[in-house]
Parts: sequence; structure tokens; C-alpha cells
Amino acid sequence: MSTFFYLLLAFVVGVLAGWFIWGRLRGELDSLRGDLDRAKSERDRFRADSDRLSGELDACSRARADLERKLRDAPASSAKAGTDKASAPAPAALLSTPAAAKSSPTKSSSAKSAPAKSAAAKPATAKTAASAPKKAPAPKKAAASKAASGKADNLRRLIGIGPVNEKLLKGQGVTTYAQIAAWTDADVKRIEEVLNFDGRIAREKWIEQAKLLAAGDEAEFARRFPTAGTASNT
Repeated sequence: MSTFFYLLLAFVVGVLAGWFIWGRLRGELDSLRGDLDRAKSERDRFRADSDRLSGELDACSRARADLERKLRDAPASSAKAGTDKASAPAPAALLSTPAAAKSSPTKSSSAKSAPAKSAAAKPATAKTAASAPKKAPAPKKAAASKAASGKADNLRRLIGIGPVNEKLLKGQGVTTYAQIAAWTDADVKRIEEVLNFDGRIAREKWIEQAKLLAAGDEAEFARRFPTAGTASNT
């Protein structure tokens, strides 16, 4: 009796274990079937894409063949057009030659009349030049005034201008007191950037010094700027 019971229990346990194992295997089998179905659908999609790309490739090949054929035919047609143009007559050139021949006598007559007119105009110009008054002294005075105004001043008389600053100012075209006296705010800013200054022109009163020197007021300049022109003028 006990042996039969153990056999029955073993049978039941075996059935349950088999059922459990079969359930797990069946689940894995279903998942594999699902993966297989997805792979088949992707395969079909890839085949459709491949067919579409093949059709596009065939269309591109046909278009390329048509273009190559047109390119091959183009030189022949252009050569034919060139030969047609070369063989066409040029009536305009044939018609223009008589007109040019007719117009040549008029040109020669006008060329003959031109020297006569110029010869007649020469005595008139000579007369007007002789009758015009001479103004030679005026240009000489103007040239003398320009030479006097273009004379460079001794910029080192101004407080704050030494050999280096004088050289830099001359490099900017500043050579006279009158130029410094006429500086604007924009000129001061530009010169300070060149000389690497920052407000020094206003502190040392370059413009006021230049105005006095440009006006020739040496007494006022010496009274207001007693150190100018000395060894401390750097």
C-alpha cells in the first residue's frame, strides 16, 4: 500500500513538474514565434524598400542615358549651326562698303578745312595773349607768403614737448604753433592716442601756449609759462 502511494505521489509530482516546464517552454516558444513574425515583417519591409530603390535606380540610369545621348548630340548640332552661320551671306558688309567710299571725300574735305580753322584761330589767341595784362608779381608774393607760413616752429618751446613728442607730432604733420592752437576735441583725442597720453594736453595747456606763441605774445607767454624753454621742458 505504501509503495503504491509513493508511486502515485511521484507520478503526481512528475506531472506537475512536466506541466510547469511545458508552460515555461510554451511561453518561450510563443515569444520566439512573435520574434519570427516581427523578423518576417521587417524582411517584407526591406524587400519593399529594395524594390522601390531599384525602381529609382533604374529611373536614374535612364535619365543618365538620356543626358549622355543629348551631350553626344550637342557637339554635332553646334557644329552644324556654325557651318550654317559661316555659309550665310553678309549683305550688311557688302552694302556698307559703298557708303564708306562715298563718305571718304567728305572726311578728306573736313580734314582740309580743320587746319585752316586752326591757323585762323592761332593769330586771335596770340592777340589776346598780347593784350592781356601781366600779373607776375602777384604769384611771387603768394609763393613768398606760402613759404613763410610753411616754416616749422620750435615745438619744444611748449611745456611737455620734448624730442620724442616733437618727432611724433611731426610724423602727424604738426609743425607750427598755429596748428596746435587750432586743435579741436577730436584732434586732441587723436593726438593723445598717437602719443599715448591721457589728458596730458589739457593739463599742460598745449593749446593755450600755442595760441600765445602763434600770436607773438612773448611777454604773456613768459609770464604765464615761466618754465617754458628750459631744461624742465620735457
